[in-house]
Amino acid sequence: MKTVSLRLLSSLVLMAASFSASAGPTVGKALEINGVFNEKVGPAPQCASTLGGKLAGHGQTAEGTPVAFVGGDCFAQSGTTFTFSNGKFIVLYPNGDQIFANYGGQFVPTGAGTAYVMNGGTFTITGGSGTYARATGGGYLSGTEDLSNGAGTIKLSGHVYYKPKK
Repeated sequence: MKTVSLRLLSSLVLMAASFSASAGPTVGKALEINGVFNEKVGPAPQCASTLGGKLAGHGQTAEGTPVAFVGGDCFAQSGTTFTFSNGKFIVLYPNGDQIFANYGGQFVPTGAGTAYVMNGGTFTITGGSGTYARATGGGYLSGTEDLSNGAGTIKLSGHVYYKPKK
């Protein structure tokens, strides 16, 4: 009986400690990233349209921190508009921190050849690592892409919420 009570007490103490550790203040800050990317389009059997894109790029935050990012999405064409959905990307910071997010939106033609502009792009932060472990947040995506070569620009504008490390 003593062993069971001691184990129960130990479990309750550890549980209380973990609740108080996770109950710390949440930090919210603006997340602004400007960058360039290149997208490669190809078969994507996991997509309803069976077409998807893989992208890689780099840029910097509003504070001047360099970042890299990788991602992929599904896309479908309707007339001259391309809808991208089921997108997932990772933002990688030099110190190893990462932000994970889902995204979607559309590319619409600019009227200048194969140049397209992003319309209605949004992202939702689903987690991360390091500083951004269990991060939440989201915002808007804007940018351009030349569909003839996959080169583009991107801007993320939103907020990220996370619990600071102790």
